[in-house]
Amino acid sequence: MSEPDAHVQALLDGLREARDEFLKAVGDVDPGLRTAPGLVGDWSARELLAHVGYWAGHAAEALHRAEQGELAEFGHDDLSVDERNVVVARVAAEADYATAVSREQGVYEAFATRLAAVEPDTLEERDADGDTLAEIIAFDGADHYREHTLDVRAWFDGTDPADDEDEIADDAADDQPEDA
Repeated sequence: MSEPDAHVQALLDGLREARDEFLKAVGDVDPGLRTAPGLVGDWSARELLAHVGYWAGHAAEALHRAEQGELAEFGHDDLSVDERNVVVARVAAEADYATAVSREQGVYEAFATRLAAVEPDTLEERDADGDTLAEIIAFDGADHYREHTLDVRAWFDGTDPADDEDEIADDAADDQPEDA
């Protein structure tokens, strides 16, 4: 297998780094509190893992649809983002923490594998909502992990995560190759 091009490699590196930081932050949560609500809104660490795992899976599905030449039909879901997040949290609440960790790991691996194999020219294709594949990958992947890393850090610090939103944009800019 050949090496990914610079843009794909930057997306992969950003995804891995953002996920590693997220897992470190969640891993710092006291084990006795990992299923207790309140880490992010009403969500526990377990629900938060399920949440980021779901959206990483969403990006993996977009990659799959692009591979099949069907990205233009992807999007316009029956459920809103908020409704989907409620379903994901409900399903996660029925699992134990170890299961949430395992599921997120599997989804991440599938996402990273598909991303490593993506044809670079498909990154500018658009879905039914008008988002490019690159935008979906970034938003549902690295940016999402970063957002919730800030949420977890804010929980530890007792601060407002909205104060750190610029950090997400700065980190996302770092994921772009220098010639982009």
